[in-house]
Amino acid sequence: MKAGLIRADKSEAKGYEKVFAFVREQLLSGELKVGDRLLPERELATRLGVSRPVIREVLRGLAAIGVIEIRHGSGSMVRRPGFAELGDLFTMMLVQQAEVVEDVMEARIAIERQAIRLACSRATPADLQALRLALQRVEDTVDDPENGGDADFAFHAALIAAAHAPTLASLHAAIAVLLQRSHFERRARITSMDGIDAYLIEHHRQLLDAVVARDADVADRLLMQHFEIGSEYQRRAAAEGGRP
Repeated sequence: MKAGLIRADKSEAKGYEKVFAFVREQLLSGELKVGDRLLPERELATRLGVSRPVIREVLRGLAAIGVIEIRHGSGSMVRRPGFAELGDLFTMMLVQQAEVVEDVMEARIAIERQAIRLACSRATPADLQALRLALQRVEDTVDDPENGGDADFAFHAALIAAAHAPTLASLHAAIAVLLQRSHFERRARITSMDGIDAYLIEHHRQLLDAVVARDADVADRLLMQHFEIGSEYQRRAAAEGGRP
């Protein structure tokens, strides 16, 4: 009896993989696009050689992450996923890993370095105005860890938006929850340290000036300095926090 259950579980698992792979391939090939209707459950089951309950479970999973929308009575429609939904899923997966903050910071640096270079050539007047407003928020909240962390996050998010690179924006959105937490925790540790005002205000202003000047090399160099200085403040805060 137990062996029969194991075989059934393996068969169902393979069925799930087969259905998921089929839908994924249809999306990758362009045979399915946003707004298209998937084949009815009965047809999918016959075509793929799996049971209808397996089809339903996979469709529910795809609906949960925003890939499709199940409309009772009219079938399942492909939709454009919202990255807030995917970000929640991605966050739940990442938080179970050790050293997640360090890994997310490395991803953030890679995304922002490419984004700021693109922003230097693609930023519109509206993007530059959004960056100026974000900089003003940084200045206004320099002594407030919580609101300051939000302002810092918003400035860097505006940089990424100014790149007009949908894939970069999507990657950033997928780790946004972890980044917001990181911004707050890092700011809370360094807000009272000497020289922090100049770092938070002047360095963000220099980043904006480089984008306005359309100088990608200077912008990239300043951004790396920005991260290096921030890391140095974190090291100093950790050292001071460890003293009796």
